[in-house]
Amino acid sequence: MFKKITLPLILCLALLSYKSYSQTTPLKDQLVNTNTTNLTKYLNKKIWGQLFPHRYAIGRKNNLSNNPDFYSFESFVIVAKLFPAFLSEGNDTLQKRELCAFLANIAQETSGGWDEAPGGYFKWGLYFLTETGDQKNRYADTSKKNYPPVAGKFYYGRGPKQLSWNYNYGQFSEAWYGNKDTLLQNPEMLSQDPILSFASALWFWMAPQFPKPSCHDIMVDKWKPDDNDIQKNRLPGFGATVNVINGGVECGNGTTLDKTAYRYKYYLFFCNYFHVSPGENINCSNQKPFGQ
Repeated sequence: MFKKITLPLILCLALLSYKSYSQTTPLKDQLVNTNTTNLTKYLNKKIWGQLFPHRYAIGRKNNLSNNPDFYSFESFVIVAKLFPAFLSEGNDTLQKRELCAFLANIAQETSGGWDEAPGGYFKWGLYFLTETGDQKNRYADTSKKNYPPVAGKFYYGRGPKQLSWNYNYGQFSEAWYGNKDTLLQNPEMLSQDPILSFASALWFWMAPQFPKPSCHDIMVDKWKPDDNDIQKNRLPGFGATVNVINGGVECGNGTTLDKTAYRYKYYLFFCNYFHVSPGENINCSNQKPFGQ
């Protein structure tokens, strides 16, 4: 009898755990709150400007959003208060590592740097608002029946995390608006509203999507790999966050792509800046993608 109920019980507890994270009130309706955030314990406007001096719209007369500082520190703080667990769990070392991991991933996702860039490669994070290259790729997965792509709409990367694919737009729309259709029908809104854009990045960072844990849980040691994870070399550390974000492309090949190498270098850059050890398992080249 015990063996028969163990697996269903575990699945039920997992679902309850996920639902306990999920809010019942749409995030946009929680913007006025009394939450505090540890973000301001580690960052301020001056440091933000030093770390990201070339962020999108700074010094530009024309840009997609008509916003003079789309990735402003003020917008980041407003959104961080919607996710009070961000940078508040674990000790100072784990909190700093989480901050470095988040900054490293958004910096590389939006980087406009090159090796000989003025100030160095690592000063060019948050340079882009939308995905560069061939934006005719719709990133429309018609197999995701719960979040069907809308004809004529494009779900390429937008915002700090470069949120991509219709199913991610749909799930984030549910979290932010309380319905999936707003962003499935209007994905371009992510490149028009800085609060919405930052929220898409932190939502993705904080929310687990089975079979993937959340990046947050990985960096604060809340995620415990099971036997299959261990067998596939999926272990806690920065590398596992890369696996969550883009494991199917960047992980498990036994080699490190150039763009992935810069993710690792960004992480080490921020760890050095915030005077924290990077921890173990920062590389995902030998990790099989989640779900395998």
